[in-house]
Amino acid sequence: MERTLVLIKPDAVHRRLVGRVLGRFEEKGLQIVALKMMRISEEVARRHYAPHKGKPFYEPLIRFVTGGPTVAAVLEGKRAIEVVRRLMGKTFGPDAEPGTIRGDFAISNRFNLVHGSDSAGSAAAEIALFFQPSDVVEWSPADLEMVYDFSEGGEPV
Repeated sequence: MERTLVLIKPDAVHRRLVGRVLGRFEEKGLQIVALKMMRISEEVARRHYAPHKGKPFYEPLIRFVTGGPTVAAVLEGKRAIEVVRRLMGKTFGPDAEPGTIRGDFAISNRFNLVHGSDSAGSAAAEIALFFQPSDVVEWSPADLEMVYDFSEGGEPV
């Protein structure tokens, strides 16, 4: 199973969309293995968004993500990174397809509600930036066999 980081950004928290956003991921079958509300420090924000340093949106992005509460989550599931990114929709709300989180709830190019890791490498680094290993809970939901077909062996289908 794959893990990914999701950040529910200050705009979604202020708009009281946390439950609806997390619900989309859970309804798809992804499992929450770590969850916390936090205020992201400037240091952590700069480390997290370092690949965007120097771009015109970098400083406004840092101010935005440090300006209010954020909910950080680690989600687990088959192809979790890809699934989360598809559920989130395109980066800019006006471009995102209806039925996606951003397509249904975002209209701004800057306030786009949610972040999801874009690769296995970034997921591992981002999870380590926001969570200690002891924060991640190993558990199996009672309905896991109704989410995945395990009839062909150990790997979920």
